Amino acid sequence: MTTDGNPGDPAATIALLWGTRQLPRRGPKHGLTPARIVDAAVEVADTEQDLATLSMRRVAESLGVGTMSLYTYVSSRAELVEAMVDAVYGEAVAELSEIDADDWRDGLRRVAAVNWAMHLRHPWLLQVFTGRPTLGPNAIAKYDLELAVIDGIGLSDVEMDSTITLVTTHVEGLARRKVEAARVVRQTGMTDQQWWAATAPALAEVYEPRRFPVADRVGAAAGQTHQAPYSLDHEYAFGLDRLIEGIAALVNRSAE
Repeated sequence: MTTDGNPGDPAATIALLWGTRQLPRRGPKHGLTPARIVDAAVEVADTEQDLATLSMRRVAESLGVGTMSLYTYVSSRAELVEAMVDAVYGEAVAELSEIDADDWRDGLRRVAAVNWAMHLRHPWLLQVFTGRPTLGPNAIAKYDLELAVIDGIGLSDVEMDSTITLVTTHVEGLARRKVEAARVVRQTGMTDQQWWAATAPALAEVYEPRRFPVADRVGAAAGQTHQAPYSLDHEYAFGLDRLIEGIAALVNRSAE
């Protein structure tokens, strides 16, 4: 699970994530620990909002130590990224542990909200390849707590797994769009409203509503409702409601 396709050493990564790595008893005393290094890396990535700029050297600079000092505790950048992801999942675990919903629908909405907030706090998470999951204690605890929300409602184990995947990928996709929209604003110095005000006059000169009657009608209605070309917050809520309706239909069918 990295941005460069380098899997690192799986055994070493597991040892780091689960705190079983044997560290040398002698050597320079910088007050370093794996947790301190990971926290510093998360802070760097959060500040720069871009995982591509994260390097062992950059993390070492933030800690005031030499780059080589980090390798005593973390073997590679790939391993560091894995540990960063698990650390951030730890925040989600704390929030998910507080879910006490009487209705599974409300529970799923809370699961979605926790994941939404997590991605917006740490947008670099969206740059981490997720073809192979991280296997740290927080990642597994997060998954366990999410599943617990829908345990016993009538879904099979496979359906439970697919339901959580469905909800979290919906959230991830829209969080990606929201983060990208914010990045465009930062890079251009122009809000969506300013961009539209600058673009609309030129578009009006070539646009013929009669050529696109359905798009013209629907686009105008959406624009009037949102006071913008689109609303990602609306898409988040609308999509989540439709997903929950579909899951409820599956639960009801299973009960028949």
